[in-house]
Amino acid sequence: MFRLLNIEYHKLKHNRASKILITIYFGLLASIALIAAIKFDIGPLKFHLAKEGVFEFPYIWHFNTFMASIIKFFLLLVIVSMMANEYSYKTLKQNLIDGLSKKEFILSKFYTVVALAAISTLFVFVISLILGLIYSYDKDIDIIFLDTSYLLAFFIKLVGFFSFGLFLGIFIKRSAFAVGAMFVWLFIENITYGLLRWKVASKEIAQKIKNLFPLESMQNLIKEPFSRFKNINAIAKANDVKQLVGKDYAVHLTDILIVLGWTTIFIYLSLWLLKRRDL
Repeated sequence: MFRLLNIEYHKLKHNRASKILITIYFGLLASIALIAAIKFDIGPLKFHLAKEGVFEFPYIWHFNTFMASIIKFFLLLVIVSMMANEYSYKTLKQNLIDGLSKKEFILSKFYTVVALAAISTLFVFVISLILGLIYSYDKDIDIIFLDTSYLLAFFIKLVGFFSFGLFLGIFIKRSAFAVGAMFVWLFIENITYGLLRWKVASKEIAQKIKNLFPLESMQNLIKEPFSRFKNINAIAKANDVKQLVGKDYAVHLTDILIVLGWTTIFIYLSLWLLKRRDL
């Protein structure tokens, strides 16, 4: 594994575009901390995001992983361009000539995907922990680590998303078209959902089917947190939990298994496609 990772590391190390994209990505992750400084003080309107509770334990895990997952497209560009460069610079063919099997080649890409996802998750963990310790009133150890399941969801979401990008990079061979294909697939998922509701099934059944789609299942891992914080503030005032909270924000095992299933499919299809393709 480390030998394969080392090969990919040297490829990324000598690719200027990839280094720039990775730097921008982690710079944007670090900028999440700047959100805490957002303040509005216009006459009677006073707003300080950090005082709204989004950076308090355990809610910070939900908010930060959701915000961090929005900028994952920068690393997607790294993944798809990594594959496009293999074809453009003939390094794929050279690796195979040098003795690397096609299975090892795909594994080297997958290990890179996992490594980038793991580093991203660790980065978000450190930022969230620091911000939480600064802005939280309750620093009990049980409260601090209460919702860290969102970190696991974030990691799995990135691995699944980048595996999809890896497959598209191998299938299309051009980074711009591969990213475009991702958006086309998102459009297909929504069109399919609309057709199901219109012609076949009820809204509930159509949504259950849509939840099995790759991009939708990844999105379901970390649901939007904004309405949750509105509910939390309202609960503090009204003390009526049942009335104000109606949405399920938890990370569910079924969603994790669906994304892991799609990840396995994408990696298998990548290997299958590479074996069938004339290089």
